[in-house]
Amino acid sequence: MLLCLSASHKTASFDLLERLSIPADPIAPVIAAHDACVQGAVVVATCNRFEAYVDMDEPVTAAREVGVEAALLAIHSATGLTAAELNGSYEVIAGPAVAEHLFAVAAGLESVVVGEGEIAGQVRRSLEDAREAGTTSTELERLFQRASETQRDVKNTTALGRAGRSLVRLGLDLAAARVPNWSLARVLLVGTGTYAAATLAALRERGVTDITVHSPSGRGERFARKHAIDWVEVDGYPSAARSAQLIITCTSSEDHVLNAAILQGTARSAPNAAPRRLIIDLGLPRNVDPDVATVPNTELLDLETIRLHAPLEELQATATARALVQDAAHRFTVVGERRTVAPAVVALRKRVFEVLEEEIARVRTRDDDGRAEQAMRHLVGRLLHTPTTRAHELAEQGRAEAYLDAMETVFGIRVDEPAASTDESDRDGELAG
Repeated sequence: MLLCLSASHKTASFDLLERLSIPADPIAPVIAAHDACVQGAVVVATCNRFEAYVDMDEPVTAAREVGVEAALLAIHSATGLTAAELNGSYEVIAGPAVAEHLFAVAAGLESVVVGEGEIAGQVRRSLEDAREAGTTSTELERLFQRASETQRDVKNTTALGRAGRSLVRLGLDLAAARVPNWSLARVLLVGTGTYAAATLAALRERGVTDITVHSPSGRGERFARKHAIDWVEVDGYPSAARSAQLIITCTSSEDHVLNAAILQGTARSAPNAAPRRLIIDLGLPRNVDPDVATVPNTELLDLETIRLHAPLEELQATATARALVQDAAHRFTVVGERRTVAPAVVALRKRVFEVLEEEIARVRTRDDDGRAEQAMRHLVGRLLHTPTTRAHELAEQGRAEAYLDAMETVFGIRVDEPAASTDESDRDGELAG
């Protein structure tokens, strides 16, 4: 059974999400090691969500409760957050609903800005991290691979995300009222990761040409040369910050990279003048100390503020995208259920044909023209058609267990559930007839 413990911008406070974003140790390995019934774990952690996807051994009694316990204990071990502190800030999704949830997350349908593109890469990297840690399972592999495929389908089929909607662009949209002329703006970019590259592209689209980058980790020169902009090292950073009209921070640093002390010494404008400096903090944990707001003529927009201004799901493409996600989730579940009954169908056919061969061998010596053998094979084919078809129907209805129980009760055939394959070719595969 798949389950997901999800804390997101819809259920949790920004402060709690910030604490979840800086674990002392990786969380997925702790979840996977919790109990033998935990088959695997993948953790998706972004600036607006923390989700633990867990694959549980289905026959285990109270598998859901064990999986949630594993996730909560792992979170406590890595972040210090207790179950009591998390209470009410997360939801638990289990069974077939997990696929639809992850597919919607990967497609950007659950993001602060619906359709934002960064989440797709974050989902892929989460699976890669779990692979490196050895915490995936065959079912989690299949789940995350299908999530990426669904995201691509949504992107290619609908208009969702084509406009490049993202927190970066929303932040710049909010900044537009404070920046009268983008072409004259002096911008300092702090950070060199994925968000920094997206921010740089968005700034250039607005006509910004005066851009300088600083990297607290020392990657500024490399980033600057790659993108043909200026850079400053540590000793020049305070001066660059004081002279910038717009500062955008987007680093993974656990410490503040900008505070009031760095900005002190700037010439002060009249108290009622419009702010001359705007700071956009896209980091989680926060890159900017809130005390910068005490510096005259300085305004701070952080992720929490940006999130409050995120637009509602107004795009017409959203409904189409939801339908694609639901269809993909249904197909994911059907393929999984069919895998469940496949061994039973094979076992039934094998047993019936064993009996058939025994009977053919018995009558063959008395059947010179083979017509009896032909009739028996035809009869068996007809008898197996309905049970085989019924197996597929029950699987698609989520009632595979009923078929397996009937097999054991009526024929004495017991079939253990097989491990799922991760072969890409099984996406819409049918059972052999």
